[in-house]
Amino acid sequence: METETTTNGTIEGAAKPKLTAKDFASDQDVRWCPGCGDYSILAQVQRVMPSFNLPKEKTVFVAGIGCSSRFPYYMDTYGFHGIHGRASSIASGLKMARPDLDVWVTSGDGDLLSIGGNHFIHTLRRNLDIVILMFNNKIYGLTKGQYSPTSEHGKITKSSPFGTLEEPFNPLTLALGSGGSFVARSMDRDPKHMQDTISKGKGHNGTAFIEIFQNCNIYNDGAHELYTEKDTKPDHTLFVENGKPLLFGAKKDKGIKLNGFRPEIININEGNNSVNDVIVYDETSKELAMIVAQLSDFNDYPVPFGVLYKVQKPVYEAQMEEQIEDSIEQLGKGSLEKLLFAGNTWEIK
Repeated sequence: METETTTNGTIEGAAKPKLTAKDFASDQDVRWCPGCGDYSILAQVQRVMPSFNLPKEKTVFVAGIGCSSRFPYYMDTYGFHGIHGRASSIASGLKMARPDLDVWVTSGDGDLLSIGGNHFIHTLRRNLDIVILMFNNKIYGLTKGQYSPTSEHGKITKSSPFGTLEEPFNPLTLALGSGGSFVARSMDRDPKHMQDTISKGKGHNGTAFIEIFQNCNIYNDGAHELYTEKDTKPDHTLFVENGKPLLFGAKKDKGIKLNGFRPEIININEGNNSVNDVIVYDETSKELAMIVAQLSDFNDYPVPFGVLYKVQKPVYEAQMEEQIEDSIEQLGKGSLEKLLFAGNTWEIK
């Protein structure tokens, strides 16, 4: 290969050095509370980014408002810090204008599901090729501990001193009901699982929604401890894998079977039960994904983690580009002047 030295001293045509996690860390001081789960999410994202083999100048992180929304400052990529709840809309507009860019959204449960809820569901419905990471700590952390759309019923906070009255959102069922084509969940205390889930989401052609259980050790410490602590994690988590039975427990002797459309917990070593009675997971089944996602709503059932749903659907920006090309072919290039003076116009003298 012929090479040529450019004005800045680089070699034109030479192979670029492989990026590392450090290449994606910005020079900004990370300003989260010590012990915050956001540190883990940041670390895992930086560790998986090099595996995508994309130049940093083609990568953009978009955020709204909240602790999670500091994320773009800490990534050495392009970034956009928007206003409260509008990250999905900004990311959608960016992806439509520049489909060549790799677009990510980082948001919290309050930012994405409260003021940003309407934008979120329509982003999922449109199925743009972006990745949405939602940090769920079940609280408003940046504004000092008010209850959020995912706070449990009866939650006592500064804004609900006598306990919340409404039931929380289930982000997974909300995403499924909104037409999401990739719906998954991970946690801050399981780095390998998070890296794997993020990589799968990035590899999906369409909107990938990943809920990440994240601990706010200042205003909601221990909200997810049943799923993260060594002694309780096996009996309270269900790691979903496509084509594998839904087993959980320290000895993997508990499973989920269906009684009609109702899930039931069985011990595969008791009575007439066996592993053959357990659901073998199919990530392309929306019906099954909805049933398993709702396990989170029942106290006696394990909470599912992993990729719950993954299907291929038409991607919005590709359809938009095709529509524009077809319109130009049929009607020719438009004229802004003709458009402005089309229809009923008048002069004011």
